[in-house]
Amino acid sequence: MKKSSIFGLIVIAIAIAVIISVYSSTSSYGNFNDAKKSSSELKVVGRLNKQKELHYDAIKDANYFSFYMRDTVGNECKVVFTGTKPEDFERSEQIVLTGKMIGNEFHASNILMKCPSKYTQDKLETKEYKAKQASI
Repeated sequence: MKKSSIFGLIVIAIAIAVIISVYSSTSSYGNFNDAKKSSSELKVVGRLNKQKELHYDAIKDANYFSFYMRDTVGNECKVVFTGTKPEDFERSEQIVLTGKMIGNEFHASNILMKCPSKYTQDKLETKEYKAKQASI
């Protein structure tokens, strides 16, 4: 075999290995029931339950934050995040958690939040302004 053929086969083998490793490390979406059945990390989408307590005490333990979240099918679960509480967490419209169930708690390794649009107030003001202009 030529050296260029051997080099080409090695490059192809490395590319296949990289693709397989990237594919296997991605987590899929589910709900809290799916997380109970799965031993790997899962992404769960839901909303914060504002009626239940948020626990974060920066003086006692700055790397412990817990709250209750309701997933897209209505299941509620206590979520524990080993990190600081994200800024404006209570204002989030939707939360995407990456993690896994340990016992009856979902332990999140990452939190992504969809916050309310900062442009919503501007749209409201524009509609009010147009309504006033039309009445003049």
